[in-house]
Amino acid sequence: MTAPAPEPGRQARALWIVAPGRAELREETLPPPAPDQALVRCRASALSRGTERLVLEGRVPPSQHAAMRAPLMAGEFPFPVKYGYCAMGVVEAGPPALQGRRVFVLHPHQDRFLAPASMCIPVPEAVPDHRAVLAANMETALNILWDARPLPGERVLVIGAGLVGLLVAALLARMPGLAPVLVDLDPGRAALAAAIGARFALPEAAPGEQELIIHASASAAGLRLALERAAFEARIVEASWHGDRVVPLPLGEAFHARRLSLLSSQVGAVAPAMRGRRSHAERLALALALLEDPRLDALCAPVAGFAELPERLPGLLAPGAAPPPCPVITYP
Repeated sequence: MTAPAPEPGRQARALWIVAPGRAELREETLPPPAPDQALVRCRASALSRGTERLVLEGRVPPSQHAAMRAPLMAGEFPFPVKYGYCAMGVVEAGPPALQGRRVFVLHPHQDRFLAPASMCIPVPEAVPDHRAVLAANMETALNILWDARPLPGERVLVIGAGLVGLLVAALLARMPGLAPVLVDLDPGRAALAAAIGARFALPEAAPGEQELIIHASASAAGLRLALERAAFEARIVEASWHGDRVVPLPLGEAFHARRLSLLSSQVGAVAPAMRGRRSHAERLALALALLEDPRLDALCAPVAGFAELPERLPGLLAPGAAPPPCPVITYP
């Protein structure tokens, strides 16, 4: 007896990391949506370069396997694993209030998928598809600022012009009395800094006596620079995740004399000032609203098709002199 053909919309393809530096597309059949689920046809997703590079290289420390699980990932670290958390698409089936709407979902790279309806956050009309995929990283930037508590008129340095650093600088530049300086090794980032309203400096030209420093370079050299450029009683917010690397720091010299504060920040635990005051859905909705800024289009590059993603993934995630801020994946 011939097996019945799968229902339209029930077949899906997903990106799986199967070995260090190697990925492939795998087919799967989706079950019918449960009453509290939505069937989403993906239109775009984004690569989170720092985190997904660690996943691709198999460098998630065993002690962090549970903490690093994305909400809707499949498989187990290190391999094989279906990973990602920056997807947006259109709801094809599900609760009437969501049907036909564009939504952002913390889901891996997959052309069609099921997700809890509560995790499908509507995308504002003013935010195009390619910019909506920045929502997860914008939520991270938002939480960093909740931890940092910037004050009008402070001298502010952002070290590291990756996607999170750029988004943090963009938010700081909107605040009255702040003129953030964005520091990076790549002089090509100066144009991106200008596009989002920030000033730019190479590390050797980074100004000193900074009262608030956000470190987002994921490098020991960047964190050392933060310590060197900090003013008396400055706050240094560590926004990078270093994976399994040990980061040596000069905590002698003037670290204590200047009474410096080194604070960790990450999106998994919300800053104390806002903890319990905003649900995760509310934070993502705010992040999406903050993306109603056409200047952020400069961060959405390069573009790759989903079908070519396994071949292009290592190159898109590889470190280099001028890595792309946010690779955007498009779906047919």
